[in-house]
Amino acid sequence: MLKNAFLTLVALVIAIGGGGGSVWYALKVQDGVGAIRIGQWTAFPYIGTPAADPYSKARVAREGVLALGQAEGLSFVAERDSGGEQLKRECAYKIEGGFPTARFWTLYAADQSLGVVETGKPRPAALQSYQVLREPDNSVIISVGNRPAPGNWLLSNGAGTMYFVLTFYDTPIASSTGLSDVTLPQILKVGCNA
Repeated sequence: MLKNAFLTLVALVIAIGGGGGSVWYALKVQDGVGAIRIGQWTAFPYIGTPAADPYSKARVAREGVLALGQAEGLSFVAERDSGGEQLKRECAYKIEGGFPTARFWTLYAADQSLGVVETGKPRPAALQSYQVLREPDNSVIISVGNRPAPGNWLLSNGAGTMYFVLTFYDTPIASSTGLSDVTLPQILKVGCNA
């Protein structure tokens, strides 16, 4: 009798622990249920709609974010560079390429909670479409790092993991038909502080 009770208890602990762990993992990873991936950028296009999957709804509830509706825009998050390595605040990067059509876009360096990285300086770790210099072919090159760079420069300071959050507002790519032919800029590692 005691053996059966013990085995039942072990089975419940495994089931509850395994279920809770798998949900925690599904909510934490950027390539979760309902995600689309374009290069190293990941987005959840249905996160602000009634058609959102339960994991997307739980992600919004847990993080306390105000999700954009499908007609309002779309946010992409990058956690790795084009070489597949984790983004680090102590490294320098170049974000280069074309940006899809949008009325307005923002790009910022984020910490683990996807909040803007604290730089400890008056300059925030963020850029927006109206303040960037463009190349003759309308592409953009953005230098990311803790040392000033000519042209477009996004300040990142400190140490640890980093994410880039790229949000497009009032854009045709927010509809599911607009995502098929979208290309997003590459994230190239330039070097790291030793």
